[in-house]
Amino acid sequence: MRKMGYTNIIVEADEGIATITFNRPKALNALNGELLDELSDALEKSSADEEVRVLVLTGAGEKSFVAGADITELATFNTLQAKVFAEKGHAIIGQLQALPIPVIAAVNGFALGGGSEMALACDFIYASENAMFGLPEISLGIIPGFGGTQRLPRLIGSNLAKEMIFTGKMIPAQDAKSIGLVNLVVAPSSLMEETMKTAKTIASKGKVSLRAAKQAINNGLNVDLTTGCRLEMDAFAICMASEDAKEGTRAFIEKRKAAFTGKLNQ
Repeated sequence: MRKMGYTNIIVEADEGIATITFNRPKALNALNGELLDELSDALEKSSADEEVRVLVLTGAGEKSFVAGADITELATFNTLQAKVFAEKGHAIIGQLQALPIPVIAAVNGFALGGGSEMALACDFIYASENAMFGLPEISLGIIPGFGGTQRLPRLIGSNLAKEMIFTGKMIPAQDAKSIGLVNLVVAPSSLMEETMKTAKTIASKGKVSLRAAKQAINNGLNVDLTTGCRLEMDAFAICMASEDAKEGTRAFIEKRKAAFTGKLNQ
């Protein structure tokens, strides 16, 4: 297992799975400028690491995934500083969503404000039974600033998203699952075990096809169906040129498990 040194996050990598843990437990892992800078660096390194096929995000401690932006820092901002902070958050959360590898959010507690926005940029969310989701910025006299007004309606529909954003209410994990925000809810003690089980399944697949599938889905969401299907056809054809496709089809014919190399430079 490889570990990389940061102050506000913990980064580990093992068996093709990288894990980034938000590590400001005394502040409920709230997002400040320094943490965002470290996260951006870690995301860049994870994307460039040829051995990493899946990324998992989680929070340190049992109370919080990310409890939002650091209000003590936020309260000092003037208009220009607020714009710069929002731009930084959008850029880094956009960087997270644009990663070519699959990303799972393992939400272990509060995912509020920027925490929910961070989870929304992942490919899907697993949550512990004590997790809580919400965009409570309206109670501070502001609105979500890291993409919440855009990503949440796209995932759960505009009416439910408006209700959550206008009221600022928090919803528990089971309710989040019922509206399609969360894929799986498990006991807190089982969260990382279940997340890693899925991550290992994904990591066993070919990196070329994982990248192609993610790009086809994400890019297709922003276009009409006909254009999206053309994107899929192009991605499918590119996959067929990879060594992984040759190995996968050979393994099927030979009735054995495929041994994907996961390399892009084939």
